[in-house]
Amino acid sequence: MTEDEKKAAAEAILFASGRSVKTESIAKALEISASETEKILTAMAEGYEQADRGIRLLRLESSWQLCTKKEYYPALIRIVKEPEKANLTDVLMETLAIIAYRQPVTKLQIEKIRGVKSDHAVNKLIEYNLVRELGRMDAPGRPILFGTTEEFLRHFELSSLEQLPQVGEEEKKAMQQQAQDEAGREAQEQAAEQTREKAENNPEKHTENSTAGEIQN
Repeated sequence: MTEDEKKAAAEAILFASGRSVKTESIAKALEISASETEKILTAMAEGYEQADRGIRLLRLESSWQLCTKKEYYPALIRIVKEPEKANLTDVLMETLAIIAYRQPVTKLQIEKIRGVKSDHAVNKLIEYNLVRELGRMDAPGRPILFGTTEEFLRHFELSSLEQLPQVGEEEKKAMQQQAQDEAGREAQEQAAEQTREKAENNPEKHTENSTAGEIQN
């Protein structure tokens, strides 16, 4: 295939998919290398941006997707029902920022940073498909780990998480100190929990130790 034919084939794949497609999958379909596919898609993306077109080609980490340019939304709304947009309140933005910069992160860690319960905020972000479950932490209770989604990148027009705005030095120090304090508290809580478990499993020994302590006093 010629260069133009490869671009046309890649465009057909992306259009027909209606979702993001990995570079490797497109390369396999075109029967060319991933590096060559990368160059073709990058050139296509630049072409869409420069041309007077109603669509653009977005890079989403290792995937690509065709989507409508925002400036043409009003025209689309006249034809189709406007989809529900994520209403990102200050609370949701604060929670989303914590997840984006600290991922993978547990709900308890989010709540310790915010200082309030975050069930509603996290559930709402999951509903908006901006946050998803990444797995479980290898710790007592195996809490769920949360992270951002591909829709998060699309919503904020980011190619990858590396494009997130850099946090200032003061904010970094504050976050690092917060993380250290949080780790210390978690260690103390785990130690206290282990002590309680030992006491429950060996009530007689715990009573003997307590009595011995009282006699010494």
